[in-house]
Amino acid sequence: MAPEAALKADLRRAALARRAALPPQARAAFSEMLTTKGAALALKHDARSASAFYPIRDEPDTLALLDALGAQGLTTALPVTGARGTPLVFRRWRPGEPTIPGQLRIPEPPPDAPALDPDLVFVPLAAFDRRGHRIGYGAGHYDLTLAKLKARKPIVAVGVAYGVCEVEAVPDEAHDQPLDYVLTDRELIEVKR
Repeated sequence: MAPEAALKADLRRAALARRAALPPQARAAFSEMLTTKGAALALKHDARSASAFYPIRDEPDTLALLDALGAQGLTTALPVTGARGTPLVFRRWRPGEPTIPGQLRIPEPPPDAPALDPDLVFVPLAAFDRRGHRIGYGAGHYDLTLAKLKARKPIVAVGVAYGVCEVEAVPDEAHDQPLDYVLTDRELIEVKR
């Protein structure tokens, strides 16, 4: 394993352990904050469509956020995972609509749901730094996806994480796609470039 990959794996493991130790009250409070701040970001950037991830394990709950964005008139979507090394496809979805188990057993919209390129992308992450660099789960789907979307149109990428997942510096590589914001249970970090 390359040194950067090994360091990322160690940082990921430690951040996920800190995240898993959070109490239920912290999770509920973050869901509320995420909904309020995420909806405000959609207004600030005049987004017409947004995607978020279906929360698994102890990830922040984004379902109320998707509901709020839909109530604001945005078209909402979830990612659909393809083969390793391929970008995600976003399909229209609102909380309460049917899902199917995706390739990674994560709920996804069915294949007949229309695909779209969101203006605002809420990105899951295991660890992050204040430069907007992130560590995901290691498959590279979001880096490929953000690069593809940015080549098509202006988008806003918002990492979603608990503050305990912050690290001093994520080792970044040429293919890594930095975020525009990181929204945590403590603050909204606007990444300056």
